[in-house]
Amino acid sequence: MTTLPQHPNPWKTVSTRETYANPWIRVREDQVIKPSGGPGIYGVVEYKNTAVGVIPVDDEGHTWLVGQWRYCHGRYEWEIPEGGCPAGESPAEAARRELQEETGIVAATIEPLLSGIQLSNSTSNEVCDIFVATGLSHGEAQPEDTEELTVLRLPLSEAVQMARDGRIRDSVSVLALLAVAARGDVTA
Repeated sequence: MTTLPQHPNPWKTVSTRETYANPWIRVREDQVIKPSGGPGIYGVVEYKNTAVGVIPVDDEGHTWLVGQWRYCHGRYEWEIPEGGCPAGESPAEAARRELQEETGIVAATIEPLLSGIQLSNSTSNEVCDIFVATGLSHGEAQPEDTEELTVLRLPLSEAVQMARDGRIRDSVSVLALLAVAARGDVTA
């Protein structure tokens, strides 16, 4: 395996001020010295939760997607079940919780798929852990009051194709589905 070279941080933070905060994010503006040596500013959105996503897979090779209106994008989107992991909760338990809240599915097994995935490398520090859930049983979904969800069961291979052809655009879902396909969990 190739060892990647280490590089020192070329940025210097002179000062930081909070410009906005709510229960989910904090926005800050940093006065900086840029790598070129000149002064500048850098705006950063800090997420208070770790993002989690989970691909449920049943014994027949099917999965579940969640459809919902995404306010920021102004459109309806299909995604794997996902949500936030607050401090004090493990990402695996948050994935379990989100799966049950959004789909009603309870998983006997939650297995890590991807960890610490950076969702933006320019304006936020949001990271995501993604899991695969198996040993599924079904109950009643309990979505949050900000969610109006449609749940769709379909072959995992079809969900992967949706990620490949652009019908699924959510980055966490695309990464998760392509990673599952790459490790060989998908047939046909």
